[in-house]
Amino acid sequence: MFTRLTQDSAASDQTIEFTVNDRKVVARMGDTVAAALLAAGEMQFRISPSADKPRGPYCMMGVCFECLVTIDGRAGRQACLTAVKSGMQVIIPEGGRND
Repeated sequence: MFTRLTQDSAASDQTIEFTVNDRKVVARMGDTVAAALLAAGEMQFRISPSADKPRGPYCMMGVCFECLVTIDGRAGRQACLTAVKSGMQVIIPEGGRND
């Protein structure tokens, strides 16, 4: 389960909305897409092509590529390196594949 290290901060007062697979999600201003999705309960971002197992963000710093999603029509974007923006549209592929 994903838990924020700091629950109370000035940033927590500033929220934005974005869309994930046609569902509205509220995020903190300044969050990455990965952090916002994890905070919203989205743990599976893709399926491993070799092991056929669910995968999600691991390193949160752009090294592991486990957080690939489609952002505003651009596939294969690293959610951990992309700041969430108001109105952004994120797609986590059905079945978790981002081919």
